[in-house]
Amino acid sequence: MTSENNPLFGNEPVEHVSRDGIDYALLGTAHVSRASAEAVRRLIDSGDFDAVAIELCEPRLKAMTDADNWRNVNIFQVLREGKGGMMMASLALGAYQRRIAEQLGIEPGSEMKAAIEQAEAAGLPVQIVDREIGISLKRAVSGLSLWRRWVMINGMIFSLFSREEVSEEDIERLKQGDIMTETFSEFSQNAPELYEALIRERDEFMAARLRQENADHQGRRVLAVLGAGHLAGTARALRSDADPATRIDELSRTPPPSRWLRLLPWLILVAVITGFAIGFSRSPELGWSLVVSWVVINGTLSALGALIARAHPLTILTALFAAPLTSLNPTIGAGMVAGAVEAWLRKPRVGDFETLRDDVAKISGWFRNRVSHVFVVFFLSNLGSVAGTWIAGFRMVQQLVGTA
Repeated sequence: MTSENNPLFGNEPVEHVSRDGIDYALLGTAHVSRASAEAVRRLIDSGDFDAVAIELCEPRLKAMTDADNWRNVNIFQVLREGKGGMMMASLALGAYQRRIAEQLGIEPGSEMKAAIEQAEAAGLPVQIVDREIGISLKRAVSGLSLWRRWVMINGMIFSLFSREEVSEEDIERLKQGDIMTETFSEFSQNAPELYEALIRERDEFMAARLRQENADHQGRRVLAVLGAGHLAGTARALRSDADPATRIDELSRTPPPSRWLRLLPWLILVAVITGFAIGFSRSPELGWSLVVSWVVINGTLSALGALIARAHPLTILTALFAAPLTSLNPTIGAGMVAGAVEAWLRKPRVGDFETLRDDVAKISGWFRNRVSHVFVVFFLSNLGSVAGTWIAGFRMVQQLVGTA
């Protein structure tokens, strides 16, 4: 709703909640809105508030305010720990946001930056209340079927190719939604699990964090700068009787992988080895034919992915030879190996880290920047290996059935 008692809010959506002796003013913003940034400055300068809360987590805050943050990223460690996909997801979300912002000549998250700068200038405490983005994405993905995960990944990729112009009026309408669900708008309507993890859970988390940060400060007036898609839900959660510490603990847990996803790589290993054994038991020729099918199809498609990613020739050869082996190793993927080799052959330069956030706003930048290019190589070579695993598997079944 719009505040009628305080003209400082103007036309910005706002919810007022009084809880435990604290007055909360929840300001709804769009993360690439000039009007939102101006409203934040105006409200903090008014002197009406004793503290400012922002919809950021520590990693996002560091990425936004620390220009050297990306320089500290250890790409080899990211790939080794299996976080390459999560890193690509974070970069894709940032790219979507930055591309819209470039059209309007305003920095992404400008209202958050304005809140931090104005609060510090006024000597007000700044409260970081959002859940870590990595946890939110993991919880969102964990609730999706394999098919929906595939759609989600492709939705993020296709969003990078979009060049649709967005007007400032359209951006203002984003105040009725959320930047992450907007990114996945093509399929989020059919995936309530995304809404659960990216919106409702974060509403409850931020409400619990607000109560936790402001406990024992009766009479405090808090301005909470939130994406407008979180406005109603956070206000509703603030009024609930849930224990803040308990909810924060519950919503911070990373769900374990599903049993089937944990078992699938091992089932593939058993199936392929069994296929080889059956083939050699029938005849050496059939056995070696199965091995050749597995190696050629799997390796070729992974190498093709690396080639499409414009990887170094040695990286392409690495994908060719690594994919048939890594597909039989549940602990490592072809993309991890190819990405690590690419990072070693074309070591990212200081300038690549400095321009990363701007470069990923364009498709050409993903290939030009050596940091993002590593993740493109990781993703496409992995994608080729996954496709090769299933295609080679079906081919082996055909060969075995045909000789039965």
